[in-house]
Amino acid sequence: MNTQITDRPRAGWRQVPRDLAYLLPGLPIAIASFTIMVTGFFLGLGLFVLAFLGLIVWIAMLGAARGFAVAERARVALMEDRPVGPAYHRPASGKGLARLFSFLRDPLAWREWGFGILILPIRCFTWSMTIAWTAAALGGTTYVLWEWSLPRDDADNETLAELIGLGDGRLPDVALNTAIGLVFLATLPYLLRAFALTESSLVWAMLTNENAALRARADELSRSRTAVVQAEADTLRRVERDIHDGPQQRLVRLTMDLESAQRRFEDDPEAARPLLEGAVTQTKEALAELRAVSRGIAPPILTDRGLPAALAAATARCPVPTTLDVGPDLAERLPSAIENAAYFVVTESLTNVAKHSQAARCAVSVVRVDDVLHVQIADDGRGGAHLGKGHGLAGLADRLAGVDGRLDIVSPPADGTTVSAELPIPAASTAR
Repeated sequence: MNTQITDRPRAGWRQVPRDLAYLLPGLPIAIASFTIMVTGFFLGLGLFVLAFLGLIVWIAMLGAARGFAVAERARVALMEDRPVGPAYHRPASGKGLARLFSFLRDPLAWREWGFGILILPIRCFTWSMTIAWTAAALGGTTYVLWEWSLPRDDADNETLAELIGLGDGRLPDVALNTAIGLVFLATLPYLLRAFALTESSLVWAMLTNENAALRARADELSRSRTAVVQAEADTLRRVERDIHDGPQQRLVRLTMDLESAQRRFEDDPEAARPLLEGAVTQTKEALAELRAVSRGIAPPILTDRGLPAALAAATARCPVPTTLDVGPDLAERLPSAIENAAYFVVTESLTNVAKHSQAARCAVSVVRVDDVLHVQIADDGRGGAHLGKGHGLAGLADRLAGVDGRLDIVSPPADGTTVSAELPIPAASTAR
């Protein structure tokens, strides 16, 4: 069911102040927007022949229309006590004149412009009826308090009660006008709600574009998923290259040494001893290189014991003295995608600290605040880190994009580096 309908407030005396606060300023706002939109359009149309000066006028006009639209959405949000949106504007693209023309290709901008024109005739009616109905309700119900001030000296000046045959005198006059006022007063909340609903429906229809926002979100998710796939492919190629250049070569050497030792063991055991010692050395080095390579893959400790234990192991391996602060909420398992992303943020950042920062100290903080996991790695090194400079940070940002995360890096020269990541935790997700 459409929440735009089900969530709207109902008519009632509690809603009357909000409806009046929305309806009464509407006509002056509509007059201002109508004047600017119509004047801007025809002025820009006439000035297009003067070196595209009209283009600047139209862009300013659409900017004004956006301002009126923002104000209108805010007014409806106050009246209905809920946010109004989404309102997705197509981002500008290109350079120079092409970028200026791109502002004119935004569908929502022209809908905002159209709203600024269409709302005036509607508000001429709703505003006039609001004023008249409210005045009749208040004036009729309080008629007994001020009817004495009406002139009654003229014989031709008949009251409404006299005109419809209810008799002359104050009592029929007061009774009739009070009754009429009560009718207007009783229907006032429903009339105001109908007028406010008419205008707010136009706001929801013309000044929001949920489908466009969803399409933009889908495009963003598609790009982020592509980036994640590319990051995973790069990781696999790196692991394959590292295994081929490191452990695989050592294992080949180990096999050759063992085969040579096996041939010499029976004839000359002493000659085989150095080969066996070399094989042991090759085995240790191959294991060390495999451990280094495996840091690009989720370790078993992360799968088996969770994020706090995996982070403790990662910080313990860092050659730079590192402190770890893990929030108490992380005792409960998070979705695997969130845990993997947080782990790689920490390990990649610690790798950069060890290789590039020349830091003496490092601090890792991982805390959960509501439904967002905050990860921060700060060091006191030389700074100067940047996403565009590599060091794995660009790939890390792509990995975070796959889980709707955000990466932020503050790294002034000679003043340390702080890597911060925010990972939203899906509300409907469950741990393993």
